[in-house]
Amino acid sequence: MTILANILVIFFISVGLIFIAVTAIGLFRLPDLYTRAHAASKSSTLGVMCILLGVFLHFWLNEGHFNPGILLGILFLFITGPVGAHIMSRSSYLAGVKPWKGTVRDDLKEEFERMKKEQGIK
Repeated sequence: MTILANILVIFFISVGLIFIAVTAIGLFRLPDLYTRAHAASKSSTLGVMCILLGVFLHFWLNEGHFNPGILLGILFLFITGPVGAHIMSRSSYLAGVKPWKGTVRDDLKEEFERMKKEQGIK
């Protein structure tokens, strides 16, 4: 049982580290704020969630200590990480941060123009 528990712990922590490495590479390689925010929010959330799950399994299966606080942390991170990045990206767009010139699709442009018309901003 201990060997299986250790394999699970190592697996989840390793997957978490891989996701965090992908986050770091994305932050250096991607061209603008929006794509970097996407990389930072999605893959780092998954990475930290996998590491927390590995920690939870370690304490539960190896140490015999069930800690629901870690599960609540995973749930909180799953909800707030991507939503926070979305809100920051949308706020940046509304503040005037331009997307990369190679951006193919701009879904917020029509919404932004409609908001400007409603508020009488030119």
